[in-house]
Amino acid sequence: QVQLVESGGGLVQAGGSLRVSCAASGNIFSIPNMGWYRQAPGKQRELVATMTSDGSTNYADSVKGRFTISRDNARNTVYLQMNSLKPDDTAVYYCNADITTYTRRTWNYWGQGTQVTVSS
Repeated sequence: QVQLVESGGGLVQAGGSLRVSCAASGNIFSIPNMGWYRQAPGKQRELVATMTSDGSTNYADSVKGRFTISRDNARNTVYLQMNSLKPDDTAVYYCNADITTYTRRTWNYWGQGTQVTVSS
């Protein structure tokens, strides 16, 4: 059994900063890839940023230069530092991870989501 638990969402004014975290727990051998997606009302879920276990990153064009993803592999935790926030960043942010269990099988997991609201 694996769980992803997000924290750190909230309400912030435009131009402000926020950091969200996601901790994975359970039957975890390794986490090859971990990252964040978001879904705004009436829109499809979209990639925000991902990071592999060796540090390779991938960002959506809309957040490049403003958001930074990082990982603490020892704690199975991924962070998303969001700076210069815009109202368009308002969404539910979901943690996502490819997790290899001790049976050496890899599964994809989602967190429950955390709301980020940016006021203008």
